[in-house]
Amino acid sequence: AYTFGVGEIDPEVKKLLKTTKESLYKGIEQFKVGNRVGDVGYAIQNYNESRGYGVVRELVGHGLGKEMHEKPEMPNYGKRGSGKKFQEGMVVAIEPMINLGTSKINQLNDGWTILTRDKKPSAHFEHNIAIIDGKPKLLSTFDYVHKALGIKSDEEVPFK
Repeated sequence: AYTFGVGEIDPEVKKLLKTTKESLYKGIEQFKVGNRVGDVGYAIQNYNESRGYGVVRELVGHGLGKEMHEKPEMPNYGKRGSGKKFQEGMVVAIEPMINLGTSKINQLNDGWTILTRDKKPSAHFEHNIAIIDGKPKLLSTFDYVHKALGIKSDEEVPFK
């Protein structure tokens, strides 16, 4: 998942997009052997809430395998040292969903559309990651997006 700004974007929204994307990598840094689900969630939550953003609680990342969404659930909030312990070979989707205002959301009757309760902007970025040799390795990339948009970025380098 990648959140795109379209047209002229308010500087406050640009900052939300930047911070949400940065928090994705803060979470990925914590996805390594010996750490736990809560370590990833805490890193994302702390990074965003310290900047005044709302962290969505109802929608979370997840394990990846034969099914689309598997255990463990990977919330974007948490307590360090809590939850399932990570092991070599685990594969998950980490996907911060961060709101400019409240953390609260509403789901529409179509069962798919999600809106923030205060109608303020939200951002969502996602990567699929495996633990290889004890460390996080990206299985997805934003390189194609960056190339199309003319963005120079080295944010993925530590995880390739």
